[in-house]
Amino acid sequence: MLVRRVGGRSGARTATFAEAPLEWDGVFLAGSMADVYYFVSDLHVGGDEQLQKCEFETEFVEFLQTLESADEDAELIILGDAFGLWEFTETNGIAKFDELVNHHPKLFEQLRETGESIDITLIPGNHDAELAGYTEYIERLREFNVILDPTLSLVRTVAERKIWIEHGMQQDAHNRMPDFGNPRANPLGYFVNRHITSKAGQLSGRGRYNWLKDIQSLTPLEEIPDWIASNYFYREMSPFLRYAALPFLLLFNVSFIYLVVLLIGDSGLFGANAATRVTAEILRDLGFVGSLIEFVFFVNLVVVSLLFVISIPLYFFIRDARKTLERFDLVRSDEPTENPDAPYVKAAKNVFEEYPDVAAFIYGHTHRVSLTPVGERVIINTGTWLKRLHRTPTWVGLLPPVYYPSFQLNYFRIGEEDGNVVVEYHTIEKDAPNELTLLQRLLSRKPKSDPKIPDRTVIEGSEKTVVESTSEE
Repeated sequence: MLVRRVGGRSGARTATFAEAPLEWDGVFLAGSMADVYYFVSDLHVGGDEQLQKCEFETEFVEFLQTLESADEDAELIILGDAFGLWEFTETNGIAKFDELVNHHPKLFEQLRETGESIDITLIPGNHDAELAGYTEYIERLREFNVILDPTLSLVRTVAERKIWIEHGMQQDAHNRMPDFGNPRANPLGYFVNRHITSKAGQLSGRGRYNWLKDIQSLTPLEEIPDWIASNYFYREMSPFLRYAALPFLLLFNVSFIYLVVLLIGDSGLFGANAATRVTAEILRDLGFVGSLIEFVFFVNLVVVSLLFVISIPLYFFIRDARKTLERFDLVRSDEPTENPDAPYVKAAKNVFEEYPDVAAFIYGHTHRVSLTPVGERVIINTGTWLKRLHRTPTWVGLLPPVYYPSFQLNYFRIGEEDGNVVVEYHTIEKDAPNELTLLQRLLSRKPKSDPKIPDRTVIEGSEKTVVESTSEE
């Protein structure tokens, strides 16, 4: 049994592996090299109460079964955040793993069976960073034929070129591990999850639609206030109160335009008086409905007028409060900001510059699956298997946005073909859950599909250029 030193609770600890670790420019390559590699990340299995439910467990078990039956020399690499260990608040240390196994016996049994046919390697992410802090996790995962490599990055070789693999949290200022391997040295994101995400898992079952647990599917976190307002209005609010307020909210914008027409009409400009008379006649012809609309207009006009009176001092107060929240990254700035993937692209380019034979930089963490060519290489984000929520504005009125759910279960496969590095992108079909109310569907339009990722990208081994990128129609 060979040993190597990695970061731990006292600054370094000993991790044991059954096979000799290879080393490339100071980066360890645990285990033997395979012909093809499969990559997934950000499963986030586990957590308090409602977070224990894994909505894609059936599909992931079937994926593992597919790998088990494939006749190829393969390795599955899970790029971190396989488990939501941060989201456990009632148990500590290795006891969290026991809870995971008890709640997901089919998943772990399939890991054991698949691991008998191919290598399965797991590296820690930020949500399961304590995998690198307790040596017991290595042996426990070994029971299920999963090799835990408690390092920040891995390297594999394909067609005599290198594939750089990491979770990506070190590029995120809020989740960067200050002392990787020390389970007591945690970034800001740890405390956010302990006090918000975990609490959501504990309280979600008390809601009318069990929606709070989906907070882990929401990105960026600045969306949380609008998402809570949306779920309160469409799901938690008393139906009587919701539908009593609905006409006022739906006609709020129209009421504002009507107020403008009235003001212009009083000035005698642009024939607005005629428009006002026509509007009044139409409302009278509608009888009771017209009277009801006129009442809604009147109430909204009163609200608009009151808002106008206080708008000037309110503007300065809101602007100052917003700037304060922006400094703490609690709301998104109205000014153009850096591309959210920019830190990861920068990190990848640094790796490409330092190691010219790296053909691909693979990371996860952000839950945004992508494949980006950078000259002669590619940057790959493996996305997430969690449910995803897409913010969608409503058609009219002053109503909260609607968050459409979807799944994008996916994996990347990288292997060699004719001396080239071939990157394949695969998706697993899973229908979006039917969670939206009729009102939500009526008031909004289904969001557009995400940009398509090429099904096949070829990186030429000798010339080191991307020579093919294709998608099936």
